[in-house]
Amino acid sequence: MKEDYMEQSSGEDSDASESDIEEYKDKSYEELKNGKHQIKLPNEALTCPYCPNKKKHDYQYRDLLQHATMVGKSDSQKRTKKDKANHLALAKYLEKDIAEASGIYSQPKDQVDHLADHDGDEMFVWPWKGIVVNLPIELIDGRYIGKSGSNMRDELTARGFNPTRVQPLWNFRGHSGSAVVEFRKDWTGFNNAMSFEKAYEAERHGKRDWKENNDPKSGIYGWVARADDYRSDNIVGEHLRKIADLRTVSDIMAEEDYKAVKLVSNLTSVIEVKKRHFEEMESKYMETENTLSKLIAEKDKVFQSYNEEIKKIQLSGREHLQRIYNDHEKLKLQLERQKRELELRGVELQKREVVNENERKKLAEEIEENAVRNSSLRIASDEQRKADESVMKLADDHKRAKEKLHEKILLLEKQLDAKQAVELEIERLKGQLNVMKHMGDDDLEVLKKIEDMHKDLKEKEEELGDLETLKQTLIVQERKSNDELQEARKELIEGLKEVSKSAHIGVKRMGELENKPFYDAMKQRYNESEAEDRASEICSLWEEYLRDPSWHPFKVITINGKPQEIIDENDGKLKGLKRDLGDSAYKAVTTALSEINNYNPSGRYVITELWNFSEGRKASLQEGASYLLKMWDAHRQRRSM
Repeated sequence: MKEDYMEQSSGEDSDASESDIEEYKDKSYEELKNGKHQIKLPNEALTCPYCPNKKKHDYQYRDLLQHATMVGKSDSQKRTKKDKANHLALAKYLEKDIAEASGIYSQPKDQVDHLADHDGDEMFVWPWKGIVVNLPIELIDGRYIGKSGSNMRDELTARGFNPTRVQPLWNFRGHSGSAVVEFRKDWTGFNNAMSFEKAYEAERHGKRDWKENNDPKSGIYGWVARADDYRSDNIVGEHLRKIADLRTVSDIMAEEDYKAVKLVSNLTSVIEVKKRHFEEMESKYMETENTLSKLIAEKDKVFQSYNEEIKKIQLSGREHLQRIYNDHEKLKLQLERQKRELELRGVELQKREVVNENERKKLAEEIEENAVRNSSLRIASDEQRKADESVMKLADDHKRAKEKLHEKILLLEKQLDAKQAVELEIERLKGQLNVMKHMGDDDLEVLKKIEDMHKDLKEKEEELGDLETLKQTLIVQERKSNDELQEARKELIEGLKEVSKSAHIGVKRMGELENKPFYDAMKQRYNESEAEDRASEICSLWEEYLRDPSWHPFKVITINGKPQEIIDENDGKLKGLKRDLGDSAYKAVTTALSEINNYNPSGRYVITELWNFSEGRKASLQEGASYLLKMWDAHRQRRSM
């Protein structure tokens, strides 16, 4: 199998021993300390004195330290022993002399990870691939059979390498005994791949061990795929050339930097546009608020003026009725006086009846005339009494009508709110017009007031129409801005999906059920492998319950006068869960239920949301954008050191 897969590679450069490298290193270090080689540039940048032909000449401190460390520890045959020793001396000089003199400290070891162990120009297969060979296979029915890729992936995951996929390679004879291990495309995947290679090297099952000789070997050998694997004329090389490319670490880092800069630039542009839109909306809002304040103040003035006019009209009506009543009283007294005079005159005429017949006849005629007059006076008195009753009734009706009108005005005042301010003013004007019409049609002053009120009514109706048009325009602009903000929020969520939950701002899957409590509960009853299967089954069952819209284990309670939904602890399923699996599993299910009920009650499925993990709440768009900019600044500072 070894003959089918690998080609013999050339040995390492043996023109100098390790002691020679140390000697070169010490000598170069002394030269650097004595100032023989200049590494500082006028613009406070640094340069590598041993790479004069390299395109990049100006480095920041951490970039130059990383370059010197990678070249000094590189396994590439392009670098001579002396070149490696010079770069190791440069790294020592930077760490010991430059850092102490300027107060700069090198990057912690756990942050360099495996990048420092490799030259930035070293060619890797991209996306990161690992190679495993000498896999155990059996010949069954004329074909070689081996383990599936999922089994191999689980074994590597258990060892902490976290591959995304293991793909066995097959030929016409069946399983070739080789497989390609795929890792994530990010730097975490690179660290996992290098840990995978270091682990096999530590077991003496690395690439060099596999290529040492042609003797039969036992056990599995593994390493990270590089340029020689990619170009090899075997099944692995053919497969790698179909699915991957060759890239250097420097190229990949440059591409990542470009993508990050582009993302931050785009988000910054979006935020600036949204900020301008927000400022415009805020300005329009302030203008509208000032206009409404002026209208309300004007309404209050008109309302006060209206009340004063009502009081004047009521006073004028009372005075008018009093004058009518006084006139009727005077007329009544005058009629009574005339009646008494006529009665006295009749008595005198009766006394004079004895004088003579002619006078008697005259007296009879006068008596008859007096009787007719007395009848007319009685009729007039009756008419006067009826007129008095009509006037009093009219006064009472007018008083009741004014009281009803006053009650209606008070009722309309109670129903006033911000939205109906102008409409109520129109209704008041109409009511005032009706009162004016009933109080008198012949009064020129009243007619003039009615005409003025008609004009005010028309102006207020036009003003009400303008306010309604402005309101609709602002609503449309608000909806448009809200849609744009939602699109920006979606883009921000996509950009922060890979941020861990330990970060301040990130993306949270609302309604996702945590499986660790189920696994912990199953570990108490079964062994580790069986506990994982049992926990997976139970977790899947409860996920189905969570998606079931017919299951709604909530009850409504009233808090501070407002109805709220809370978890019903007496629900049969939840009580059984708490009894069988304990409080941790119960809390995981109730937490997922509450999140689904709050964020997606109609769909009952998991959704992503921009989340403030430190405060346990939904994060705003500004918080997410600010945090993304801080991440980029921190990443750029780490890259520049």
